[in-house]
Amino acid sequence: MAKNEVRNQIRRLRFENGEMTQQQLADKAGVTRQTIIAIESGKYAPSLPLAFKIARTFGMPIEDVFQYEDEDSQSSETSLYA
Repeated sequence: MAKNEVRNQIRRLRFENGEMTQQQLADKAGVTRQTIIAIESGKYAPSLPLAFKIARTFGMPIEDVFQYEDEDSQSSETSLYA
């Protein structure tokens, strides 16, 4: 079955950055806490501008925060944080 999925490292990054709360990240990104919860849990893929805002909040490139996998991705491919 083909699968398109945006995975992220938000939860880990929040804890590595002073145990930042979902609300604190939401405030910095200009969205609601519910949006951060949905993104973090993989239920919602953020817009590109929002993904950049979140990555910049952590001072990281977007590809270090978000990973995209589709049906063409190789199963042996790993993220930077595997």
